[in-house]
Amino acid sequence: MPTAQVLTQKAPAPIGPYSQAITVDGRFVYTAGQIPLDPATNQIVEGDIKAQTRRVLQNLEQILVAAGSSMKKVIKTTVFLKDMGEFAAMNEVYAEFLGAAAPARSTVEVARLPRDVRVEIEAIALIER
Repeated sequence: MPTAQVLTQKAPAPIGPYSQAITVDGRFVYTAGQIPLDPATNQIVEGDIKAQTRRVLQNLEQILVAAGSSMKKVIKTTVFLKDMGEFAAMNEVYAEFLGAAAPARSTVEVARLPRDVRVEIEAIALIER
């Protein structure tokens, strides 16, 4: 099963021993969880859950493009929220990016996320052919 690392400067560099994403057999891309880091400054985006979700999805989008995919090809996401009370607000922004694709999704509330952010999202997508 041939795999390849995905790395783009248009999304935050990994902050640990992992890849932004991995492609498998030239057919699938699996992203690492993305947090609301601005790739230009490597700083957490300030603001509410909507602002943080927007940055996370922009980062995911850039990684998917670098892998030869797109938001339209996402088949599964996992959303990690610090506070499930922010689900509706996160979901509004999520729908702007992924509403038409309507991928399968799991959303879970977690006790803590890296750098104490409010949201982290990972995705699995098909690679464009």
